[in-house]
Amino acid sequence: MKIIYILLAYFYMATSLMAQPQQRIAIAIHGGAGTILKANMTPELEKQYTEKLDEAISAGYAVLQKGGTSLEAVAAAIRIMEDSPLFNAGKGAVFTNEGKNELDASVMDGKTLAAGAIAGVTTIKNPIMAAIAVMRKSPHVMMTGRGAETFAEQQGLEMVPNSYFRDEHRYQQWLKVKARDSIGEGRIRPELLPDEDAFIKDRKFGTVGCVALDQYGNLAAGTSTGGMTNKRYGRVGDAPIIGAGTYANNETCAVSATGHGEYFIRAVVAHDISALMAYKKMPLKKAADEVVMKKLVKMGGEGGIIAIDNKGNIVMPFNSEGMYRACIYTNGQKKIAIYKQ
Repeated sequence: MKIIYILLAYFYMATSLMAQPQQRIAIAIHGGAGTILKANMTPELEKQYTEKLDEAISAGYAVLQKGGTSLEAVAAAIRIMEDSPLFNAGKGAVFTNEGKNELDASVMDGKTLAAGAIAGVTTIKNPIMAAIAVMRKSPHVMMTGRGAETFAEQQGLEMVPNSYFRDEHRYQQWLKVKARDSIGEGRIRPELLPDEDAFIKDRKFGTVGCVALDQYGNLAAGTSTGGMTNKRYGRVGDAPIIGAGTYANNETCAVSATGHGEYFIRAVVAHDISALMAYKKMPLKKAADEVVMKKLVKMGGEGGIIAIDNKGNIVMPFNSEGMYRACIYTNGQKKIAIYKQ
């Protein structure tokens, strides 16, 4: 009889362990890619970026450690970057040709393949939360402009005047870019232009994003951006386009991209990585390198991605000079980097 009780106890323990969620969690973030050179970065600015990346990745990881979902972790990490003027998203968004800030964002749930996105909004403090609201509270995938703002207001999201997003550094950056862009229109003499600024070279590549794997085995991805400096005509890049800048599928991986959006849209970068894994059975690293380091380069596209697969493997390839990035692996090891290594 004693043996029977022992066997029953072992059986109960085994079934209880099977019922518990898996303990493997991991997360990665990016803060944009482009011509980011150590020679152009002051120690003080590098410290600011490193600390903010650390804050964002730690916030997302803390959510996962407490049993939160991958989507909640993505939102926590991205909101911190949206609230920082260091990144081209939210508070640090760049200026359009009209001199205002327009924001885009998207999210995707790898378990259900549900997705939400907003584009061309000007008064939503945290666009990533609006994208989540579109996914959860509406029958749609994407909303744009004033309609998206009305929806966000109805959902009780925090709204701000467009002036909230104004950052003086971004404004001065815009003035310089606008002057350069007008050269071809014959309005300004090249010799009158201000000196080159290292940040201007990044004007097509600023975005923030996050991918995560939670203890329940579910993947999620999110991306948020202020778009391209001096953009016109309601231009929208890849960040809010599901399959281009954002994609997540529990069967393969979660991806968030940053780069010259027009190329990432044409190459359907995020989904292409997932498709190579699904149809060609490529491991994550090989699939990501195939798209970012080969296909995009051949097209002339510059930028990078962060991605995580359903086993917690993380890759962060980029074909530009640098990419603000950080991750925490399944073993708890943290990595924060900016330049090529």
